[in-house]
Amino acid sequence: MSSTFYMPSLNVMGSGSLAEAINYIKEQGFKKGLIVSDHVLNKIGVVKSFTDLLDQQQIASIVFDRAQPNPTVSNVNDGLAVLKQHDCDFVVSLGGGSPHDCAKGIALVASNGGEIADYEGVDQSKKPQLPLIAINTTAGTASEMTRFAIITDEERHVKMAIVDKNTTPVLSVNDPSLMVGMPATLTAATGMDALTHAVEAYVSTAATPITDAVALKAVELIQANLPTAVADGGNIVAREQMAYAQFMAGMAFNNASLGYVHAMAHQLGGFYDLPHGVCNAVLLPHVQRYNAQVCSERLKDIANSMGVDVTAMTAEQGANAAISAIEDLASQVGIPTGLEILGVKASDISLLADNALKDVCSLTNPKQASHEEICQIFRSAM
Repeated sequence: MSSTFYMPSLNVMGSGSLAEAINYIKEQGFKKGLIVSDHVLNKIGVVKSFTDLLDQQQIASIVFDRAQPNPTVSNVNDGLAVLKQHDCDFVVSLGGGSPHDCAKGIALVASNGGEIADYEGVDQSKKPQLPLIAINTTAGTASEMTRFAIITDEERHVKMAIVDKNTTPVLSVNDPSLMVGMPATLTAATGMDALTHAVEAYVSTAATPITDAVALKAVELIQANLPTAVADGGNIVAREQMAYAQFMAGMAFNNASLGYVHAMAHQLGGFYDLPHGVCNAVLLPHVQRYNAQVCSERLKDIANSMGVDVTAMTAEQGANAAISAIEDLASQVGIPTGLEILGVKASDISLLADNALKDVCSLTNPKQASHEEICQIFRSAM
C-alpha cells in the first residue's frame, strides 16, 4: 500500500532562524507581502519588528491583523480584500494556528477563486495557493507546516476542516525566541494540542513507520518539557524543545491525520468559540478510553513515551497508564477538568455529535463510533 508524505520543502528551526526567513523572501524576489497576524501581536510590537526587517531589505508589506482566535470565513474574506487592494504577491502568517489558518484560507482563495467554503474536505483545490511563509510564535498547532486549515463558518456554527496539499506553506519558521512571551495558559493549551496531534496520529488507521517515529518522539519531548515551559516561559531550552516537539507532532498528523478528539473539538470551537487546544486536552483521555477497545497496544507505547515503566504491564494496563499520564500532565499544566466548566451544555451534545461524525478528521479514528457513542464520550468529558 502506497503512502504520500507532506511537509514544506524548507523548514528552519532554532534561535535566529527568523533571519533565514528574511533571506529566503529576498532570494525569491517577492515584491509585496500581506502579513496576516492578530491584534495582540501587532499591539505588542511583534509585527512591526518583522515588517522592519522586511523594510531593511526593501520588501514592501501591508498588515492584516484581524485573524480571530478561531478564524472565520469573514476573516478570510476581509484579508483577501486587503491582499487584492494592495496587489500582494506573497503572504506571511505570523503567530499561532489562527493567523496561519487564516492566511492559508486567504492564499488558497487568492489563487483558486470562489469562496473558502468551496475547499472544505480533502484536496478540493486545483492550484497551489499564493506563496505562504509561516512564522510560528506558539508551540502547538503545527499549522505552520501542515496542509490543514480550520476555518469557522459563522452561519453554520461549525469549523470547516480543509485538508489540501495546496495549503502547505513554502517555508516554515520556528524560532523559539519568538515564543518566550507566550502566557502560561496559552503555552499549556498549545502544548496539549501538540500532544493530541501526536497521540491521534499514532493510533490513526493511516499511521506509517515514519509518522509513528515522530509521534512517539514528540510525546516524549512534550512530557519532558511542557511543565517547564508553562512554569518558566523564559526557559529557552524548554521553548526550543517544545518547538521541535510540536513540529514532529505536525509531521505525524499531517500525514496520518487525526481522529475523534479533533472531530469533536472542532464542533466545540465552532459552536461556542472555545480555545481549540483546551478542548483537545479535555477530550483526549475520554476519546482514548473509547479507542483502547481496539488499540491498547498502541496506547501502551504512548505510556512508555510519557515515562511510564510498562515492562510488566498488559496492553490493557498500559492503555490505562497512558490515559492516566495524559490526565496527570493536563492537571499539572492547569487544563480545566471538564467541558461543563467551559460552558458546554448537555442539551447541545446530540447536534455536536452529528457534526463531529461529518468532520473529515473522524475518518481515521481507530474505531468508528455510532452517534450515541460520540454523545457518550461528550457526556463523559462534561
